[in-house]
Amino acid sequence: MASTLPPGDPAPADGALPREALAGLGGRPFGIYVHVPFCATRCGYCDFNTYTAGELGTSASPESWLEGLRGELDLAARVLGSAPPVSTVFVGGGTPSLLGGSGLASVLDAVRDSFGLKSGAEVTTEANPESTSPEFFAGILRAGYTRVSLGAQSVAPHVLRILDRKHTPGRPVAAAAEARAAGFEHLNLDLIYGTPGERPDDLQASLDAVLDAGVDHVSAYALIVEEGTALERRIRRGELPSPDDDVLAERYEQVDSVLSTSGFRWYEVSNWAASTAGRCQHNLNYWRGHDWWGAGPGAHSHVGGVRWWNVKHPARYAQTLAEGKSPAAAREVLSEEDRRVERVLLELRLVEGLPLSVLDESGVAEAKAAVSDGLLSQGAFDAGRAVLTDEGRLLADGIVRRLLP
Repeated sequence: MASTLPPGDPAPADGALPREALAGLGGRPFGIYVHVPFCATRCGYCDFNTYTAGELGTSASPESWLEGLRGELDLAARVLGSAPPVSTVFVGGGTPSLLGGSGLASVLDAVRDSFGLKSGAEVTTEANPESTSPEFFAGILRAGYTRVSLGAQSVAPHVLRILDRKHTPGRPVAAAAEARAAGFEHLNLDLIYGTPGERPDDLQASLDAVLDAGVDHVSAYALIVEEGTALERRIRRGELPSPDDDVLAERYEQVDSVLSTSGFRWYEVSNWAASTAGRCQHNLNYWRGHDWWGAGPGAHSHVGGVRWWNVKHPARYAQTLAEGKSPAAAREVLSEEDRRVERVLLELRLVEGLPLSVLDESGVAEAKAAVSDGLLSQGAFDAGRAVLTDEGRLLADGIVRRLLP
């Protein structure tokens, strides 16, 4: 079951944004996120807005989705007016690689037709290793993609089974090799740690495989049991134990130690890169509160302090756009306090942290106390910033709560 959309204010049918939101547009990085809602199968832990062919039936198709996407990108260009060429594109899902090389080329052509791409733009697509090939990677490189993010999760067969992942343990490494051979310089592999039954040796094997793959970026996420998923139902029935917080902390320390020893450096709590050039600029735009338009069913957008989100079902999405209306289901206009809180929530996760000036008086006092507790860096605090220590990264969410009393 996919997660539900949040409540919000009505969104205008023409997609118009307040004049204040458009002020300064072009002075900030601007990205496009494209949501591909199709998957071959549903993983047991996933609550993303995705649909298998059996779930959709004849109500929607990649073709109707692509037509809707073109319509939404054209609408975005009209709403934003003098928006600059796009500096980052991220095609996520779902399983974008199910569209094939030609389908992903059409997606990028749609972005170019509506906006244009800034010189040197970062263009990323997610991909499932099982739906890629040497020809696929060569095709999307020719189309203009510069970065690929592959879902690995684990190389332990019993862990993959619990997660309901269908790829074979060795396929992500093979796919990364094919992408490198095609000419991709920037590659990411995703890992999930803390799955019930995962042993330290299983995670070590996954990390060894990732390093052998020659990628320059690794994302590693603690398993979160989302309500309504198949995994949550198995845990509720007692078939599997819940992830243990202490074990998750140990696994995170293992990930960080292995990657750091191998030349990777963390730049966001769950992300490591082998160089500054390997960092995902699109995701950095999210964490720094910049502007992006999310196109596709259920996609979220943010421009100048206004956030909105699209209707979820692909059929309704395509039909709404065919009627000439915005697919936005609802939106919210963030207050200055909302934006300040979000800065703390997001920027504290980054390696450079956030300026102490973002905090109020009590927040600064809490930051000073967190320094004494070894959770924030003393040197950074003296320089006017709140920056997580290694121990602080394990407790980042709790530190945020302390800084926002």
